[in-house]
Amino acid sequence: MVGRFVSGDGLDVLAALGVLWGKSEEKAGGRKNLLLSHLLDTAAVAECMWDGFLAPSAKGVLDDVAGGEGRGRGFFAWLCGVHDCGKATPAFQRLWPKGAEAVRAVGLRWHEPTAARVRWRHDRAGGYLLRALLPKAGWGEEHVEWVWPLVAGHHGAFPDAHLLKPPSRGRGQLAGDDHWAEVQQALLLRFTSELGFDGLADTAPVRVPSRAVQLHLSGLIVMADWIASDERHFGGVDVLSSVRFEEARQRAGRAWAELGLQGGWGRLAVPGRGRFADRFGHDPRPAQTLVMETAQRMEAPGLLVVEAPMGEGKTKAALMAAEILAAKFGADGVFVGMPTQATSDPMFTQVRQWAAAIDEDLASRVALLHGKRMFNKEWRALLEGATENAEARFGGVDEYGDCWDDDSYGMGESGWPEGEGTQAEARGPAEWFLGAKRGLLCPFVVGTIDQLLFAATRTKHVMLRMAGLTGKVVVLDEVHAADVYMSQFLKEGLRWLGQAKVPVVLLSATLPPQQRQELVDAYLAGAASREEFTAGGLPAPRGYPSVTAAWLGPDTDGPRFVVENCAGWRDDLNVTLQLMPESIPGPQAKREQRQAAQSMADSSVVTYLSRELADGGCALVIRNTVARAQSLYAELRERFGDEVLLLHGRIAVGPRADRTAECLRLLGAPQDKERGDRPPRLIVVATQLAEQSFDVDADLLVTDLAPIDLLLQRIGRLHRHAGVRRPVRLAAPRVVITGFAGEVPDAAAPRFLAASEFIYGRYLLLRSAALVFGAVRNKDRWSIPGQVPELVAAGYGGGCEELMPHWRQDVESARQQWETEQRERADKAAAYLLTRRGDREGATLAGLHYVAVPGGGGDTDLDAVVRDGEPSLEVIAVLQDGERYRTLTGRALTFNGDVPDDLLDEVLAGTVRLPASYTKEAAGQLTPLPGWLGHPRLRYAQALVLDAQRGVVVGDRRLRYDQDLGLVEEGAVA
Repeated sequence: MVGRFVSGDGLDVLAALGVLWGKSEEKAGGRKNLLLSHLLDTAAVAECMWDGFLAPSAKGVLDDVAGGEGRGRGFFAWLCGVHDCGKATPAFQRLWPKGAEAVRAVGLRWHEPTAARVRWRHDRAGGYLLRALLPKAGWGEEHVEWVWPLVAGHHGAFPDAHLLKPPSRGRGQLAGDDHWAEVQQALLLRFTSELGFDGLADTAPVRVPSRAVQLHLSGLIVMADWIASDERHFGGVDVLSSVRFEEARQRAGRAWAELGLQGGWGRLAVPGRGRFADRFGHDPRPAQTLVMETAQRMEAPGLLVVEAPMGEGKTKAALMAAEILAAKFGADGVFVGMPTQATSDPMFTQVRQWAAAIDEDLASRVALLHGKRMFNKEWRALLEGATENAEARFGGVDEYGDCWDDDSYGMGESGWPEGEGTQAEARGPAEWFLGAKRGLLCPFVVGTIDQLLFAATRTKHVMLRMAGLTGKVVVLDEVHAADVYMSQFLKEGLRWLGQAKVPVVLLSATLPPQQRQELVDAYLAGAASREEFTAGGLPAPRGYPSVTAAWLGPDTDGPRFVVENCAGWRDDLNVTLQLMPESIPGPQAKREQRQAAQSMADSSVVTYLSRELADGGCALVIRNTVARAQSLYAELRERFGDEVLLLHGRIAVGPRADRTAECLRLLGAPQDKERGDRPPRLIVVATQLAEQSFDVDADLLVTDLAPIDLLLQRIGRLHRHAGVRRPVRLAAPRVVITGFAGEVPDAAAPRFLAASEFIYGRYLLLRSAALVFGAVRNKDRWSIPGQVPELVAAGYGGGCEELMPHWRQDVESARQQWETEQRERADKAAAYLLTRRGDREGATLAGLHYVAVPGGGGDTDLDAVVRDGEPSLEVIAVLQDGERYRTLTGRALTFNGDVPDDLLDEVLAGTVRLPASYTKEAAGQLTPLPGWLGHPRLRYAQALVLDAQRGVVVGDRRLRYDQDLGLVEEGAVA
């Protein structure tokens, strides 16, 4: 304890501690909060986090760092509390005039005109002070060097050491003179003593943690600071005699309880063999049993790659594996990453059901995390009664305490609108988790894979995202869908997770062998803290379904592998392939020529289906573009009428959800169908939406050519379910390939649709075509799913040239172009990765943000960072009827477009995604309706106002929304 003493020059150090402020009156409930009080508040919050939030694995690591069991809790509290020590400087204390006057009154001085010339951030000042004070207390240099970045980076970015020093233009007035040095040391000693330590030397850690653990700790420090900065729970304490750690503990305990913050399941028992049936209501299939048994065999946290056919039950197997790995290695929750928002929504329901089967209280702690989650009715129902402005409620920024380029303790981007909700108790996750950048901290999270990719970017507050993943089991579905650009972020994320000892489960139906190797290498590189790592000797699976487990042996004694396979639960289908070539206009063709070619292609499909469905049956037709799907649908409607359904991404979300549900009802698994027989005849025309997580069964498949893994995903919808009665002529599974020009005997390589080449690249289409043409030429049938690994390996590896040797020159030219594009895209991604090349073996976080990625680090900013395709814009379509607006279904709004509560869902159901080529013009032209500007959920929504013909001109081109076709491009306005 620091007693009252006066320095040799007459400075009363204790009086100085009694005036140093941490929060101004304006942001501390009308009474300033002393700096020491804020440090103790934050340390007390950290204790609450330790007791009720941190995963068992995290506690074990901190105990180890701090010197043994039982020492981690105090060290963690000290580390969180010391974060704002840099506020004990003239650079900060001068920022609030009233507080500055009190500081001057006790004898602490600075030259105001000089100090006012330049800013010195208090986070960097804190790092500077610790580098000076901790060595004097006996801390080893290696520990000082990893701790100071946690303090210097607590506002979201880690500076290099040379940036800590006060700017020279401040001429010594920013850090203070010798009197200031006395007070700075006294503050640190008083704070340390309050926590029960004998002195600063007693706080010193004994082991340097990995850089991933440091990043995790940094995120937890930010979390503790943001909670302790909430003025509603931590009002000002302006009398030093009232500043006590026990008082701070009581404040923190009340705040923690009122905020409702909770961790996950705590410490789990390893589930036994019968738990699968307890969780899901049926016995596991062989592949699911294999996944669970392999997870049980893992000796350390590692990577578990599950490759199994569509419909094999990979998700349930992954959740059970997560439960096993969490029990074995001390994880306290899960993150399930899905490829799209549309696939995240049903997974959210499934994860909540699984969590409830473990403990009924856990279902309320599952968060849905993607940009359109408020369209999910289940999510919205859980939040009824929640205060919608979570950002404002849980910000706690001090206008005089903030760094000038910060985002106000997480208040810069809101997934929540302003305004209060009802006061009923919400049934979802604690509101604190609903703010920007905090979603991953929720114990159970379902979202898009982008959430993990964001955690691998060099952006502000990335530590919060990584802290949300560390301490969980991470499950990622459909990992094969990541292209070369996204894969750079995926592999970067796996490196950090590997170093953090986070168990990861990857799921795929069609994973190329090279991609499997790269993912394993990335995870093990992190686990070994190596710049590069090749998992030499990784066995290739010998069958399908298969499981590959990889982890690092004790003392990094090389990798360990378990690679097993088993029989699938369904027999293989012998799928016949047929070709339906079409005319492909050249690049200089006129619009009329392209339309004529499309009409001929549509007619061929209509004629074929008329013949093949003469006795009934259900067909799925997948086109590579919306325009092709719309064109074919219109032709099919002429012949088949209401027996045709259209599904694509430019149908408004409301009707699209209805159509998807109708497809699943009519063609879904028999046990999931409502009463009523499968329709006698039905044709579903869809785009790539039907490739994944679309559990329908088609008697016949017609599809545009696509890369082999995607083609196999589409084939996975063919004869998918057992027990379905099919017409005799469709009893054998058959797929018809369209979208190309050329015949099997031709010496020339086929030509493809320009749009297909733009989406997928000519090289991968040629490889896929070689496999398809080879099977047709040899009258081979594909054995699905057993042959999937072989076909995927051939589609992405060597050997295609041998199948079609007369294409060799064309294939080689396409390969060179493809490889150049792949390198360029990988290099483009490298500029945004969390660690630069050559820096992956760094020992500390210093300089991690050597160049920050543009933007505030919010999800909206990062969408364009982790995906390099053309950005597209979602808008809300409304009709203009004279001076009145109407919803897309015709319900009347007011003259300004005001939306009553009972029409909100209907308005939101009109959300539709524009073609990417319209993004720039639409962003500059479209605005919210006047009546939306004050609406909490619509104020940022851009309205697509349709005229009486349901059309609108965007830029110089016209769009039309058709109730059947969706959004139609009509071309340039004359």
